[in-house]
Amino acid sequence: MTTVQFQGSAGRLEGKYVKAENPEAPVALILHPHPKYGGTMNNKVVFNLFQQFQDRGFSVLRFNFRGAGMSEGEYDNGPGELSDAATALDWLQNSNKQSNECWIGGFSFGAWIGMQLLMRRPEIQGFVSVAPPVNLFDFNFLAPCPSSGLILNGTEDKIVPPSHVKKLANKLKSQKRISVEHMTIDGANHFFEGCLEEFNETVRDYLIKRKAGVSVNFLTEIGIG
Repeated sequence: MTTVQFQGSAGRLEGKYVKAENPEAPVALILHPHPKYGGTMNNKVVFNLFQQFQDRGFSVLRFNFRGAGMSEGEYDNGPGELSDAATALDWLQNSNKQSNECWIGGFSFGAWIGMQLLMRRPEIQGFVSVAPPVNLFDFNFLAPCPSSGLILNGTEDKIVPPSHVKKLANKLKSQKRISVEHMTIDGANHFFEGCLEEFNETVRDYLIKRKAGVSVNFLTEIGIG
C-alpha cells in the first residue's frame, strides 16, 4: 500500500493506494464518512471495504476529503467533496489507463457523495453503498440510477433508520436494465461494530458474483433464483 498525494481544487489531497499486478484490473474508489464528525479514510468500515476490493484484484484508492487528515482545504457541505471525489477518480483512472472497469464505494456521507459521482461519470459500472444517509441528505438525484450495485446497512442502525434505506433500495430495484441488491446485517449498528466479519463476507460474496457475471436479482427475475 502506498501513500499518495494529488492536487484538488482546494489543495493537496492525501490517499492510500494499492495497484493490482494486472494492468487491466478494474479500479475502485472508496469514500469515507462525514469529515465534520471524525470521518477519514482510516475509518474501519472504509478500510474493510477497501480491503475487499483489493482482495478481489482491483486497483483501489481511498483518500481524505478536503480538511480531513492531511488533506488541505476546509469542509464544503458536499459540492467541494464531490469535486474531490471526481479529482480522485481522475487520478485513479490516469494511473490505470488499461483498466476497462470502474467502481465506486462509499460509507455514510461517502455513500451520498459516491452516488452523486455515479450520476456524473458514465464509466462507473458498479457501486457498493454502505449505510447511505437517506434521512440526512437528498438522494432524489438518482432518477434513474445508471448502474447496478449493492446497498448494505445494519438492522440496528440508529443514525440512518433501516426503513429509510429500504425505501431507497426498493425504489432503485424497480428500475429496468440495472440490478440493485439490498442486503442487511442483523444486529449491526451504523458503524458495524462487532459485525465487520459479516460485513466483509457480504461485500466479498457480492463482488464475486458480479465478477462472475451473476446477479441474484436477475436470476430471480428470469425464474432461476
